[in-house]
Amino acid sequence: MTTGGDATRKLDQMPPQSNYAELTGIDIVSVALDCAVCSMKVTDALANRNGVLHGGALMTLADNVAGTLAFINLPADKTNTTIESKTNFMRGVHVGDTVTARCEALQIGRTLMVLQVTTTRGDGKIAAVTTQTHMILNWSK
Repeated sequence: MTTGGDATRKLDQMPPQSNYAELTGIDIVSVALDCAVCSMKVTDALANRNGVLHGGALMTLADNVAGTLAFINLPADKTNTTIESKTNFMRGVHVGDTVTARCEALQIGRTLMVLQVTTTRGDGKIAAVTTQTHMILNWSK
């Protein structure tokens, strides 16, 4: 994993991947303040009945990478929640392939973040584009 800028400090504070992310095989490839990248090997367990990556599994990857970028950009006393997520599916991804999700921030404001995830197949073709809106909240336990 590579890091950049102040992201290194935030990575030290980032909780470990969730059990769900580990179950689906999501790997964090790189994280910086302006971009996060994760990948996932497409296995039979993640495929739909047609032998391609299930849309829900792809959305799991997109949500994970967007959540990673959001976390890196949050002030120390804040948390976030996804309030909207929209995915456009463009191509199927076959079992055995690896998908890579790259998240970039379109807007980081005081109360909202708008993030865009482009998910590509191993051949570099775009499989899906996801746009998410995250609400920034006060953190309280």
